[in-house]
Amino acid sequence: MVTRFGIFLLATVLGSAAIAAPKAPKMQPPPADFARLIACRSITDGAQRLACYDREVGVVGSANARGDLVVMNREEVRKTRRSLFGLSLPDLSVFGGGNLPGDADTLETTIKFARQGPDGKWLFVLAEGGQWVQLDSRDFIVDPAPGQPVRIKQGALGSYMMNVNKQTGVKVHRIN
Repeated sequence: MVTRFGIFLLATVLGSAAIAAPKAPKMQPPPADFARLIACRSITDGAQRLACYDREVGVVGSANARGDLVVMNREEVRKTRRSLFGLSLPDLSVFGGGNLPGDADTLETTIKFARQGPDGKWLFVLAEGGQWVQLDSRDFIVDPAPGQPVRIKQGALGSYMMNVNKQTGVKVHRIN
């Protein structure tokens, strides 16, 4: 009996670990224009390789100028991902998928604009441009004001808690 229980326990633990293990980010294949440019490296003849690079750099440059191919460095991706924090977007892996170093479930920024509505709940516009609205009815000891620091932490089931100027957190939702 102990052996069956041990096997059951081991299977349960291993099954739980498999479910809890983080998924590897999906890497999208590079766009065809970029892939053809990279493929030029494999040409051994110098003149043909240079001709390939010249042709494909022109194609990539034109695609970039039209906006069909966008090239971003890691810092631009991080900034864009910060500006999208709190929005429900499909996982298109557009900005690298998975987490980048420095990514977190928390956004620390400042208030650009804050206004209390007639219902007593606050509307916040943050430095990154996102608009958040208070969902609960907690009061602030000191009213939120432009320039004050905020910390938004992602909670369970898509909820978010915002601390304004290190005060007690309020439940918020991103609206824009």
